[in-house]
Amino acid sequence: MSENPSGTAVGFTVFAGTVMIIVGVLHAIQGLVALFNDTFYVVGQEYVFQFDVTTWGWTHLLLGILVGFAGFFIFRGAVWARTIGVIVAALSVIVNFAWLPYYPVWSLIIIALDVFVIWALTAHGRDITA
Repeated sequence: MSENPSGTAVGFTVFAGTVMIIVGVLHAIQGLVALFNDTFYVVGQEYVFQFDVTTWGWTHLLLGILVGFAGFFIFRGAVWARTIGVIVAALSVIVNFAWLPYYPVWSLIIIALDVFVIWALTAHGRDITA
């Protein structure tokens, strides 16, 4: 580990933390919408992962809180925070893949953001001093 982290590494880590907080808030909003108005989301295609919209609401709300907190701790620069960040971003990818029939375009946007977060946290992780 270097004593002076590179600007690129710091920038990508700040990017990852910021995007994680934003994605966490968006997950939570998505979950709240599903909880308060269970007719808002309508399944377009038959899909293997068919759960009740209320179940999806709680899943998105809890995952959103988890992703948001992980994003907040990314700013501390701790190795454990980056590790947790990669894990919750990967979990977010999986949940949004299963959420595709309910809100396909939005799910693909969140999946893309999560992939960027995983890349940002793993590409320059060793360049940041904990």
